[in-house]
Amino acid sequence: MASDSCGLEQLVAPYAVDEGVETRLSLGQSWLRRWTTAWRFDGEEAIWAVRDLESVPLFKSQLIRRFGWGTRQRHRPGLQFMVSTGRHHGFESLEEQRLLLALDFLRVREVLPQPFRLSFEHSEGRAEHIPDFLAVMADGRRWVLDVRPRALVGEADELKFAATGELATACGWRYAVVTGWRPHVWSVLDALSAQRRPVDDPLGLQGELLAAANEPVPFGDLVQATRLPVVARAHALHLIWHGRLAIELAEPLSDATLVSAGARKDA
Repeated sequence: MASDSCGLEQLVAPYAVDEGVETRLSLGQSWLRRWTTAWRFDGEEAIWAVRDLESVPLFKSQLIRRFGWGTRQRHRPGLQFMVSTGRHHGFESLEEQRLLLALDFLRVREVLPQPFRLSFEHSEGRAEHIPDFLAVMADGRRWVLDVRPRALVGEADELKFAATGELATACGWRYAVVTGWRPHVWSVLDALSAQRRPVDDPLGLQGELLAAANEPVPFGDLVQATRLPVVARAHALHLIWHGRLAIELAEPLSDATLVSAGARKDA
């Protein structure tokens, strides 16, 4: 998967809810009306049926549940700055922080943490679930996202994930449970992210790099083709992050990594 053409589904490790779990959901007639979502606006909650979610003013909504902060908690909450949105976004674990970094690489348009509370019906009664994020991608697609290490996914979690997946499908959205990453993806994104912020280029090294990448060339040879290879390394990482140069994310990043021209022109 080339860095200039990948999507979220190509970055995260595949995960699917067991089909047997889905049969426990109450998806009979009028379920789109019976299943509801709660959103927060100006400190007050408002209820939308699943069938009416397209009318929700997403960008005006607030967190339905605020993050908890305490000295004895096991998880690691914090704020992650995202270049693509120009703001800080909250996360509740290091795994969620990694997802925010990946969304930033994909140039997400907006990210809403703890966006809504889903109330759904199943064979044993009714349950609720708050997804971790709702992301609006650069092309307008909407992703509902949950983050949970695979080893910590329990039976109750799978039922909630299955229900959230049904909601997303009904709305024409995408849904993913992020339990991990495909091989090498995270280590490469972590290395690239060091140069994701805007950088000045008074020496014109980015132009030299782009000119040298007209055809695939090893990363080490690419930076050596410039006047200042040591400085050019940082600019090359910046151009890869912003899609003006492209690499295969499924391979470790090294001097042997092939680099080619990317699709983006606005970095």
